[in-house]
Amino acid sequence: MSTVLETFDKWKHFLADRVEQAKKAGMGEDTISKLAFQIGEFLDDKVDPKNPEERLLKELWDVGNEEERKTMSKLMVKLVENTT
Repeated sequence: MSTVLETFDKWKHFLADRVEQAKKAGMGEDTISKLAFQIGEFLDDKVDPKNPEERLLKELWDVGNEEERKTMSKLMVKLVENTT
């Protein structure tokens, strides 16, 4: 995953591909958002941001409460859906 996180564009394309795969597998928006939240929790705990965009997302994630983090997850999914 480290090469995926080198640039924010690579991360967005990686996430967009995974969202598209999830949709093709029959997952709904709610499930996809929950998975995005779990990925965010994992990244926050285990991965050091590799670029300024990821650093900003981490800082926002760290100051947000659970509901705000869920909103961020949904917004990331929307972002990559609109850039593909």
